[in-house]
Amino acid sequence: MNSERRHFLLATAAAAPAYLKAAQSTQAIKVGLVGAGGRGTGAAAQALKADDYAELTAVADLDLPIIDDALARLKRVAGDKVKVEQAKKFTGLDAYAKLLASDVDVVILATPPGFRPHHYRAAVEANKHLFVEKPIAVDAPGVRSVMETTKLAKEKKLSVVSGFCWRYSNYIRATFEQMQQGAIGDIVSYYGTYLSNPVKPMPPASARPAGISDVEWQLRNWYNFAWISGDGLVEQGIHTVDKVQWAYGDEAPVSCTAIGGRNIPAEGGNIFDHIEINYLYPKNRRAHVVHRQIPGCHNENGDYILGTKGSVTIGRGPLPRIEGANPWTFEGQKNDMYQYEHDVLFASVRKGEARNDGDRMAVSTLVGIMGRMAAYTGQQITYEMALNSQERLFPENLDWSGKMDVAPLPRPGVTKFY
Repeated sequence: MNSERRHFLLATAAAAPAYLKAAQSTQAIKVGLVGAGGRGTGAAAQALKADDYAELTAVADLDLPIIDDALARLKRVAGDKVKVEQAKKFTGLDAYAKLLASDVDVVILATPPGFRPHHYRAAVEANKHLFVEKPIAVDAPGVRSVMETTKLAKEKKLSVVSGFCWRYSNYIRATFEQMQQGAIGDIVSYYGTYLSNPVKPMPPASARPAGISDVEWQLRNWYNFAWISGDGLVEQGIHTVDKVQWAYGDEAPVSCTAIGGRNIPAEGGNIFDHIEINYLYPKNRRAHVVHRQIPGCHNENGDYILGTKGSVTIGRGPLPRIEGANPWTFEGQKNDMYQYEHDVLFASVRKGEARNDGDRMAVSTLVGIMGRMAAYTGQQITYEMALNSQERLFPENLDWSGKMDVAPLPRPGVTKFY
């Protein structure tokens, strides 16, 4: 961002409500999208809606057809706010670096999560405000990198808003505020479910195009490989882990055990399709997180929270409810939490008041990784073990044309902790 534009963005009058800032100026906030899949395209649409003068000026992804498809969808909902010239469509594994050099102000990071730590670091070093999709890493070295980058982002007063979207849901926020105010007493147990159908099933080996490299084949089916997705628990069930963390004041668990495995054979993939984790928190509090992606089963995304004076139920019925000494039900209109994330981000940029979700997004991701470690190895894993783990899943040097053997499906009791 040039100094004139930065000065303007930070000089917006503080007297008006934050969400009116964009309406008081015709100065554009240039947005760059890294990762133009479904989630990235949705996030870009929300970013353009969050600010009257936000405009999309650059997109990075593996292939031009992916970018063009995303831009066509975005133009249908955002019209002339989509201003991506042909020269600002960047492709390949280094596309993110080209985008960061293209004079954008806000960057959306929405690639598969294995890339996140490196992209996050590069964006902060380039002085960009950020929307960072969850999870933020697939292994402990990646989490440690993100923690260091977050410190740098704070020093630079850059805004970093996380894709842990439930934190931006008004009805979930209201429920958690009731708990924080003592409506159910002390929380002693949290049971959270993330039960769904498979997100991106692994195609059969026969569907692999002739001549395609190992790296390209795995990237195009990224969800099925732990080195790039982190496992379904870390990529999807992490939302439930984040709510547990929120309920327990973002205090790290002491340890966990877990069970899991793969019920549906998948040619080439190496992630579990079900995991159940038993977390132990300080003061002998417990949390159980259940993640499953198997078709034909009962599906739900629910939270059952037990306190000394009552209980909270979320996801079983249209609205959250508290039962016990202080009964309560959310009343009012539900907001669009995905939109609100971007409303908050762009308001912080307009107002010049940096917002940073970095610390909690790193810890929540690590707590999910910790659960995966326990399930894959069959061992009890402490938070300190997880934080200091030397297991690096994501390659330090990734070659698009390279060979990459698929790690075997983990076997509890056999697979080692590193």
